[in-house]
Amino acid sequence: MKTDIVELNKENDFLNEAIEQTEKAAKYGELDSKQTIRLRLLTEELLNMLPEMLEYCKGEFWVENEKKEYTLCVNVTLDDILDADRDMLMSVSTSGKNAAAVGIMGKIRAVTEMMLVDYINAQAENPYNFYSMGMEPDMYNYVNAWTLEQYRRSAQEKEENHAVWDELEKSIIANLADDVIVGIIGKKVDIKVKKSF
Repeated sequence: MKTDIVELNKENDFLNEAIEQTEKAAKYGELDSKQTIRLRLLTEELLNMLPEMLEYCKGEFWVENEKKEYTLCVNVTLDDILDADRDMLMSVSTSGKNAAAVGIMGKIRAVTEMMLVDYINAQAENPYNFYSMGMEPDMYNYVNAWTLEQYRRSAQEKEENHAVWDELEKSIIANLADDVIVGIIGKKVDIKVKKSF
């Protein structure tokens, strides 16, 4: 089942409609109230990272489910912006001083922004260590894909990543989602939050 598509815009008037679609999918999949609340929390955390991004983008949100397997889907497309605006975004995204990249949701948003800003060459150098920690080559036919699961595995492999584990433990999405995938195709970035009940 795929819900209706909710248009995401910079006016930020989409949250209630997105929650309605999430609850519709939960009802269709016969989730109990606790499971529905978890799915709703995932939707809220996912959509709360978008307002700043939607200044330069437009997007869509929908929910897909097959039995008890759910995918929250966000597709963000870069608007046609002036090269000066794109350069300004690029400098902010790659400066290494972007405080928004704190916490797992900040990192997911930063990965998405980096992919949007540099959609022609998604493999551009950037100083964010977490970006490469979550990369998966050729996943889902994306030029580049960042996954929460790969990020978790990379954090486990490196003993010095205690801070990474702390932020993972504090995040709703890191605790409730089975995986988060951020992938790029052309001017579009897809964010998929997967959860099985």
